[in-house]
Amino acid sequence: MSIWVDADACPGVIKELLFRAAERTRTPLILVANQPVRVPRSRYVRRVQVAPGFDVADNEIVRCVEPGDLVITADIPLAAEVIAKGAHALNPRGERYTTSNIKARLNMRDFMDTLRASGVDTGGAPAMSQRDRQAFANELDRFLTANR
Repeated sequence: MSIWVDADACPGVIKELLFRAAERTRTPLILVANQPVRVPRSRYVRRVQVAPGFDVADNEIVRCVEPGDLVITADIPLAAEVIAKGAHALNPRGERYTTSNIKARLNMRDFMDTLRASGVDTGGAPAMSQRDRQAFANELDRFLTANR
């Protein structure tokens, strides 16, 4: 089992939690981005830099992910693709995407896109809070404990 990170948009505080978890559990952690990403020296952590472009990092994750792997992403379409391949998906706020909830998340995302396209200001996601960080850490720990 490996952990894949959609690293371009992943908050630094979440990456730090992932670095520590990878070391603690000796789990391979791969950060995929189209920009340089700093990673600590570790036998468990590596980065993959892909070419710039829309969804290039996402496509690399989908290409490489295996059933049972965990993908960290806030990108709902990416989460849907990796779930379809038998992997797991967790967003940086600690919400697990599953076969039970991904369709509803995709529908809501599409609805919000339609609103934005029609000129409605839907706002953005709130800033990452301590509660979000804790929720992520707890869910990551639950996943790693159950899947080791």
